[in-house]
Amino acid sequence: MDRPEEVIRASEVGQYAFCARAWWLGRVKGYPSANVAALGRGATRHRAHGRAVEGYHLLQRLAVALLLLAAMALVAWLLLRLGG
Repeated sequence: MDRPEEVIRASEVGQYAFCARAWWLGRVKGYPSANVAALGRGATRHRAHGRAVEGYHLLQRLAVALLLLAAMALVAWLLLRLGG
């Protein structure tokens, strides 16, 4: 398995594209970021967005299940109407 220092995150690629020197100072030299508060707010917003996306996917699966249930009920009703 990869060691943590071998993993480069997408945010690091963006940081490198914006300022390679800042990426190098943080990644190689280990200097802390000057905007820790903003990073914390960003992490909080990402978690909230992740929960919203999970909720969306749950609702989507529920909608599909309800549509399938409605289709099965319609087929059963039609079979009863035609058979009886």
